[in-house]
Amino acid sequence: MYQQVIDPVGSSLGWSALVAAIPLLALFTLLGVVRMRAWLAALFGLSLTLLVAVVMYGMPAGQAFNSALEGAAFGLFPAMWIVVNAIWIYRMTVASGHFDVARRAFARVSDDQRVQGIIIAFSFGALLEALAGFGTPVAICSVMLIAVGLPPLKAATVALIANTAPVAYGAVGLPVITLARVTGLPLGDLSAMTGRQVPVLALFVPLALLVVLDGRRGVREAWPAALTCGVSFAAVQYLMANHGPMELTDVAAALVSAGAVLLLLRVWRPREGTSQEATPHPADDSAGTGTGTGTGGDGGGESAGLGTAVRTEAPPRRPDTRTEVVRAFAPYAVIIALFSVVSVSAVRDALARTTAFFAWPGLHIASPDGKPLALVQFKFDWLAGGGTVLLVAGLVTAVVLRVPMRQAATAYGHTLHQLRTAAVTVTAVLALAYVMNASGQTATMGALLARAGSLFPLLSPVLGWFGTAVTGSDTSSNSLFGALQVSAAEGSGHAPVLTAAANTSGGVLGKMISPQNLAIGAAAVGLAGREGELFRRVLAATAVFVPFLCVLVYLQSTPLLSWMVP
Repeated sequence: MYQQVIDPVGSSLGWSALVAAIPLLALFTLLGVVRMRAWLAALFGLSLTLLVAVVMYGMPAGQAFNSALEGAAFGLFPAMWIVVNAIWIYRMTVASGHFDVARRAFARVSDDQRVQGIIIAFSFGALLEALAGFGTPVAICSVMLIAVGLPPLKAATVALIANTAPVAYGAVGLPVITLARVTGLPLGDLSAMTGRQVPVLALFVPLALLVVLDGRRGVREAWPAALTCGVSFAAVQYLMANHGPMELTDVAAALVSAGAVLLLLRVWRPREGTSQEATPHPADDSAGTGTGTGTGGDGGGESAGLGTAVRTEAPPRRPDTRTEVVRAFAPYAVIIALFSVVSVSAVRDALARTTAFFAWPGLHIASPDGKPLALVQFKFDWLAGGGTVLLVAGLVTAVVLRVPMRQAATAYGHTLHQLRTAAVTVTAVLALAYVMNASGQTATMGALLARAGSLFPLLSPVLGWFGTAVTGSDTSSNSLFGALQVSAAEGSGHAPVLTAAANTSGGVLGKMISPQNLAIGAAAVGLAGREGELFRRVLAATAVFVPFLCVLVYLQSTPLLSWMVP
């Protein structure tokens, strides 16, 4: 039995915390400064973590490696299992031509680019984030915004800023699921607490998009659309996060917000619109400067980070039929239907019988106070997991879109090939997080941060923001800092569920300035190499939203808003 010690270096908490932070500092430096490839940086960070655990913390080497294997296993299932099947579905919509049908349907909703920007980047982007995540919304929405007439740099900026509020429940709730797994806190409580933070951000993000799209004039003339979108999204996100099913939080919020704007457009139109004809920026001219990862100059190309052709050619000579439009959105309807069925009590209980819980072999760990760690328990829900539901949805999608099974299988193979380095990154980061949690490195840093006392909740969102900004993933940020947030909260007398949720809420704001997502956004619109310019465009948004969230979380730790904590 290995029992954690929080001050192994000279019995000093400060020096021990500094040593424990070395793997994280190395990982962030390699990613943010050296700009090493993410998978290499993650493997290097994992190696350092194992070294610190064994040499400085005295953790048996066998247990250290076993904890890394458990984290890697969680990275493959359910994390990558969800991502692979979600992107596979997207690939089939592109291969069948129905992605273009959906894009044209959005363009016909309104001739005002500000309204188009809100619906495509925020509502449809939230749907993509809910089903796939992993940079998918930034890549796809950037290309779609160019297709309806936005300049490339503005299109990428809008897509990045919009990809914030939905991130906490992206990839069918994977960030919150991961947070629950690494902290040991109830999933329902974490989902509810996060659902009392990020919806507040969702109220204001569409208004921020209007500022980017058309400055003060955009806010003055199109605020009803932004307000309708933000309020409806926030309300549904709160209700779903608190009353479930949590996996469908962003799906429901995205659909309701888009529907609310469509209903508004029946009775209201912007006083002065900016239409596609007024500011033409055809995709083959403005986005055709990419170098293999952007949109090709012939109107075809690849969406960055997805490796899938996204055609941006002119609309067809004949309008799309209603049947074609319905089929274009059918995959999303199938996903919603399947997750709804799985959430029914009788079905959920039946599927629960197939879920296996077992202690990870070779791990016998106790916390500093002698209590066994829940971390060593592994959950294998092979049938009830979100990735399996998406796999079934993909099979149904292939039938609905009339994609031949051979072509569907080929698309799946391409998806696996495309995500090979991403899989290494995710598994390595989660392995690193598990070793830090199991060895006591996380507890050490948490004990030091707990000394911030009553001010710790003010800092909690910054940790999540920093983690996502460097790793490009709210899930990875939760893996790295989730347990640390809980440890620090317990040491400073705050509710662990509050600071843990603040980690994922703060993380959503780091997404827009992550080097990984900046690269995706720039390459998707053919501006590879101009990530710095794109960074400056989105910096103002994160500089406004992060302090706002910090104040909100701090107030939730005080009697003023403590009623919001479940």
